[in-house]
Amino acid sequence: MGPHPAVAAIRLAVRRVLHDVLVDPSTSPPARAAAPLVLVACSGGADSMALASALAFEAPKLGVRAGGVTVDHGLQDGSEVRAAEVAERLRLLGLEPVECIGVSVGRDGGPEAAARDARYAALDTAAERHGAVAVLLGHTRDDQAETVLLGLARGSGIRSLSGMAQISGAGGRYRRPFLRLDRQTVRRACLAQSLPVWDDPHNVDPAYTRSRVRHEALPILEKALGKGVVEALARTAQLSRDDADALDAWAARAEAEVRTDVRPAKAAPAGAEAPAESGAAESGAAEPGAAESGAAEPGAAESGAAEPGAAEPDAVELDAVGLHALPPAVRRRVLRRAAIAAGAPAGSLFARHIEEVDRLITGWRGQRALNLPGRVEVRREGGRLVIRQG
Repeated sequence: MGPHPAVAAIRLAVRRVLHDVLVDPSTSPPARAAAPLVLVACSGGADSMALASALAFEAPKLGVRAGGVTVDHGLQDGSEVRAAEVAERLRLLGLEPVECIGVSVGRDGGPEAAARDARYAALDTAAERHGAVAVLLGHTRDDQAETVLLGLARGSGIRSLSGMAQISGAGGRYRRPFLRLDRQTVRRACLAQSLPVWDDPHNVDPAYTRSRVRHEALPILEKALGKGVVEALARTAQLSRDDADALDAWAARAEAEVRTDVRPAKAAPAGAEAPAESGAAESGAAEPGAAESGAAEPGAAESGAAEPGAAEPDAVELDAVGLHALPPAVRRRVLRRAAIAAGAPAGSLFARHIEEVDRLITGWRGQRALNLPGRVEVRREGGRLVIRQG
């Protein structure tokens, strides 16, 4: 008799990701090296405990070492005790190494974003210290649907609607095996295996935006529109991601054609579309205090790549006539890429900033120079758009 269907589903999802990691030349260890290490980020919640159990089961069969990391955000009384308990549960599953990392959560971007940033910094550090080729995150299809709704509410374009990528982070470090599985399947897998789980009270706290989306907005939508809303939103994320990737590639080619300064353009990260007015994309899962829950992707836009021009910002000059001829969606991407290349922080560059810059091209009436975040100035000089820092 085989495993419970839910257990079989989570194991198959992890097996596929491990296979992808093994055949990916960017993550494969050199010949004769030790077996590759894959870590799971685990908060002790159902999603990440199910993921840890599946990794512990599948990794040895593929010659992969499996380890775990739990992050203590210090946001609740007794959090260090719970984190230690989670670490012990991971060891009982057979994971090694297992590490419990305490972090200090700042205030930038609000509590959810600050916790996510601290969590990803800890996970990055752990992955580098242990030489892990991948870190698995427990986001489900339901988390993806919530992310799409949050992006829609911000009105920030198709990149925000594309939700979380199955592969993200520097070098494709972060993998999300459960994005095609619903939350109930994952919970049933925990019950079938008698896995102890911890339900973070933050997940039902209406003070957190994602919690309100999960427990109020989505149920109302399903009541009004019928079942299938979660699946439809998750499907929208994938379609939006495909469109956004194509537009970003078009914008990269167009930028090379309209730049007139000597220094060539530095590659902008995939997903560099203008974020929402309210701040950086909030694509993490609901658990602001959980290792599995963050996720807009680590780093500036989802790819985790460095911001273009961040190391050596310089003046960027663009041909105004060439820009005007581009479709608006492509032109705005080119303008955003150029602003980041000149030194504007990607996380502080919002849609309203790009719209103002765009008016220097489409509605030129002799306007004054514009100021962008990062002390970046944008000025129209004849037939050129000049973007420089300071």
